[in-house]
Amino acid sequence: MKNSRQSAITRIISMRDIETQHNLIEALEAENIYATQATISRDIKELHLIKELTPRGTYRYAVGQAREVRNHSLRLKTIFRESVTSYACAQNIVVIKTLPGLASAACSAIDGMDIRSLAGTIAGDDTGFLAMHNNEAAIQFCKEIADMLE
Repeated sequence: MKNSRQSAITRIISMRDIETQHNLIEALEAENIYATQATISRDIKELHLIKELTPRGTYRYAVGQAREVRNHSLRLKTIFRESVTSYACAQNIVVIKTLPGLASAACSAIDGMDIRSLAGTIAGDDTGFLAMHNNEAAIQFCKEIADMLE
């Protein structure tokens, strides 16, 4: 539902000028897609939509230029957030526990996050080992994990 609604949003804003969230809600309702203003606001944030000036001097929603990179990062963080159940720091190693069968997906997501202090990952079925360059990097990454899991 969310994916189809967000696809509809990007299609709608590419076809016509949408100035406000209210206009977007109306355009979605015309396609029998119903959502609250709060949902639309979250969608706008997740899609990284921007407001740009039109030739008429009004503003409209548009897809930002860096959307693909941001969406990739968002997808990776979502995979990570939905698979990790716990984590622990052991010197320069961060150990993550996941739902069964998801350690590989979590480690792959981590590998794709361009974490400069990460040396590499190893994944089992429900456990991943993240080798960080030093102890401080491991501690810092555990703090980032805590933020992602909130």
